This record gives sequence, structure tokens and C-alpha cells, in this order.
Amino acid sequence: QVQLVESGGGLVRAGGSLRLSCVPSGSTVGIDPMGWYRQAPGKQRELVATITLSGIINYADSVKGRFTIPRDSAKNTVYLQMNSLEPEDTAVYFCNAFSWLKSQDYWGQGTQVTVSS
Repeated sequence: QVQLVESGGGLVRAGGSLRLSCVPSGSTVGIDPMGWYRQAPGKQRELVATITLSGIINYADSVKGRFTIPRDSAKNTVYLQMNSLEPEDTAVYFCNAFSWLKSQDYWGQGTQVTVSS
């Protein structure tokens, strides 16, 4: 079993920055990729960014150029650096990890990000 704990959400004004962290625990061997998804009120959960251990990164078009997804491979920790935040970025952000050993997705509890205009 893998547990994912997110932190770093909060309230920020448009144009500001936030950094989210996701720390996995438990059976973390074989976790790849890791990433971030978000869900706004009344909308479906959507991909924000993912990163593999080999450094392959995928960003949603809506965040390209504003968000980055650093990963500390030694700690298996993934971050989401969010710059130039917009009110449209307001959502609950979820950390995701895929275990290729167990062929299973794991999710964190989510952290709220609110961007005021």
C-alpha cells in the first residue's frame, strides 16, 4: 500500500505563486510516474502534470510555461511549482502515483488551491 500526503495549498492572489509537495510512504518501490491532477467545482478531475523517474514530463496545455514539476528521486517526493496563478487554477489538487509493480493508482487526499482575482 502507498500513502500520499500533500501539502502547500492555500489562498493566493492572481499572479502569485504556490508550491505543493507530495510525500509518499509505505510500499514506494516501483512508483513511476508521479504527478498532479486537479478538480474544480462542478468539473471532472484533470491532469496537471506528470513526471517519470527518467525525467519525462507531461504538462496540461493550460499550465505550460507557468507550472513546473520537480521531483526528488532519492526521496520519491514530487512538487508542483505554480507561478503566475490565475483564478481558473482554483481547484483541489491531488497527488497521484502509479505502481507498476502492482499495476495500481494511488491518490492523496487533496489540497485546496484558491486564487483570488
